[in-house]
Parts: sequence; C-alpha cells; structure tokens
Amino acid sequence: MPPAGGKRYLTSTAVFLNEVVKLTISLTMALYEVSKAAPPSMPATSLFFSLTSAVFSGDSWKLAIPASLYTLANSLQYIALSNMQAATFQVTYQLKLLVSAIFGLVLLRRSVAPRKWGLLLLLVVGVALVQMAGGPSDELEEEAVHINFPRSLAEWKAVKGGGAAAGLHKRSATYEGIEDDINTAFPRLNSVVGLLATLGACAASGLAGVYFEKVLRDSAISTSLWVRNVQLAFYSIFPALFIGVIFLDGETVAVNGFFEGYNWAVWSMILVQALGGVATAFSICYASKLPKNLAIVSSIILSTVGSVWFFEFELTGNFILGTGLVLVATYFYGNPASGLTQLKGYPMRPPPIRIDNYEKDIMGEPGSPVQSPTNDFSIKLPSSPFLSDAGLSTSRPTSPSQPRTSTGRSASASYFSSKH
Repeated sequence: MPPAGGKRYLTSTAVFLNEVVKLTISLTMALYEVSKAAPPSMPATSLFFSLTSAVFSGDSWKLAIPASLYTLANSLQYIALSNMQAATFQVTYQLKLLVSAIFGLVLLRRSVAPRKWGLLLLLVVGVALVQMAGGPSDELEEEAVHINFPRSLAEWKAVKGGGAAAGLHKRSATYEGIEDDINTAFPRLNSVVGLLATLGACAASGLAGVYFEKVLRDSAISTSLWVRNVQLAFYSIFPALFIGVIFLDGETVAVNGFFEGYNWAVWSMILVQALGGVATAFSICYASKLPKNLAIVSSIILSTVGSVWFFEFELTGNFILGTGLVLVATYFYGNPASGLTQLKGYPMRPPPIRIDNYEKDIMGEPGSPVQSPTNDFSIKLPSSPFLSDAGLSTSRPTSPSQPRTSTGRSASASYFSSKH
C-alpha cells in the first residue's frame, strides 16, 4: 500500500510498541488475577506491591534471555517480510521445527524418534523447493524496477501523474533523493536477505521457545502464566527500546518522529503480533503438538491464499510441491501416532491414581472400596494414673480425609482384645 506521508514506518518502533501492548494486556490480566485472590478490603497499592513481588521474585531474571531472543526474532521477521513474499516466508519459517528439535535434544534431553528425523528432512526438502520457486520472480521484479526508473523530468511527472507513485516526496528539480522515493513506493525484494533473516528468526524463536519451556519445568515456584507474560514483555522492552529505537534508528526518529508512516494497517499488525505473543506462552504450557501443528498448517494455507489474493502471487509447480511436503511434515511431526516425545532417562508417567477412592473406611460403611478386616487385633496397655487418653495416640499416620483418633484405654481392658 502507498506509504503514509511519503514515509514508511520504522520496524524498530513497531517492535517496541508490540512489547508495550503485550505488557499492557498481560499486566491488566495479572492484576485481575491478584485482585480475585485478595480480600475486598485490600487497597490498590497493596495489589501492585503483590504483583511486583511476584514478577521480580524467584527465577524471573532467567526470562531475560528468551525475552531478548523473541525481540530479535520479531525484528528479523520484519526484515524477512520486507524482502520475501508472505507465503514463501510462512513456509520457510517452519524450519523452526528443526531448530526446536535440535535445541530440545540439547537443553531438555528430549529424544527424537527416527521417523521424526525423516519428517524434518522432508521439511527441509520442501523449504528448498519453495526457495527455488521464489528466486527468479524476485530477480525479475528488481530488474523491472531498475529499467523503469525515470530518466528525465517529463518521465518523472508522468509517473507522478499516473498515480502509481502517489504520496511520494517532492524533492527538488534535481535527481537527488528520487531513487529513494521510488524504493519507498516500490520496495525491492532481495531473496538472499529475506532467507538469511528468516533463518535467523527461526534460530532465535526456536531457542527462545525451548529455553522458556525449560524455565517453566525447572521452576520450583508455581507462577501464573499471566505473570510469566508480564516478565517476558518487561524484559523485552529494554532491548527493543535501547538497541532498536535509540541505537539503530535514533537519528531517524529524532528527525521524522516516532510515529512517522503509521496507518491503520501498521496498528493492526502491531495488535495482532502482541496477541500472538501472549498466546505463545499458553500454547507452550497447555497445547500439545498436534493442535499447534494444525494451527501452523492452517496459517500456511491462509498465507498462501492471502498472497494470491492481495499481492497477485503466482503459484508454481515447485512452490506447490514444496508447500505440500512442508504441510505433510508439519502435520505428522506433531501427530502422537508418529512417536511420543519424552525426556531422556525418564519413563512416561502413568495415569494419576485417585488415592481417596482407596482410603480405609474406619466406620466400615457399605460401598467402601476397602472394608475394615473382621479379625483386627489391637494392643491395650493397662491403665495407670500417669497415663491419660489426651497424651497418647496411635503412631499410624491419619488419612487426609479422616481425623486422627486416639486409642482409648480403660482399667478393665486386657492386654489383648479381639474386635468382632
């Protein structure tokens, strides 16, 4: 779409706002959780202090590593999509499965079945076919932009009058800055830069996901996922602000402003990215591989349809074949029938046993899973003025659902008595 005001937005500012929106959503939900558990008379300041102690206590500092990696992955995604078709990027980005498998093998000691290694190899072959299909079209587009560059003032006015370059900056009577304006209106695609940025995003996102899962498993404190999202967003803001906005694009932001080039599409993209980032933590903790990979398959199909519909993306034989291989590999990689993933050295955990169903019923009521035996002998001690019922009790631990009972003693009781 035409750039707003002749300028395009800076990706560093979009990444920073993405983390700000994510922090706002997570902080609101975390405060709501704290308020539900707190008494109604607790003031708002105490709620904030309770949330602050939960966010910055324990192993919260460990989330600075995946937060920085997620920020790097988001920045590389913008670079990749600036140099690659959306459908091609979505298919290539599935190499994150291979990266996650390798890092899971190293960090989580998670074994990968030979069939899954074969599916990952099929995934790599499919991505290679898709990249072969996308290479020539990018070169033709670059060549067309280079040939159609206006070489006179009359041609420049014709381009301006035709509406194709609407919204471009009018520089001066000279040719200074005209090429930059053309590149702003018609961005060139560089498949090599797009591929390298996608591979970097796969590596950063895959490592961040595995490390985040490791932190959740090794954590000795049960922490709410909304609090975890607050921690991720908080630690992501610092690299996004100081490295991206200030260090890389600080001069441009000082000249053109922070919101230069923003429109409704940019704001919509930031909101969708923030919601996806919040949902990532919940998918890691609660979703199994099958529904996650079904979502990936759906996203690839929707991205391909959207690229054809909005960007006139041409489907080739290599792209269709490569995308089909990626879809098959992605789906069956998360299928439980293709092999269960477990920690190395630890057997699969059996189903939980309801202990309360097998508790010994003291009263011996009918229908109890375990009835009291009929021939139950107990030892009675002779009565003594120095012994009382309040000071003695049975040494057997009580049941969680039954109160502790003391062994009654009477003067007339013998040493051995039988219950009938």
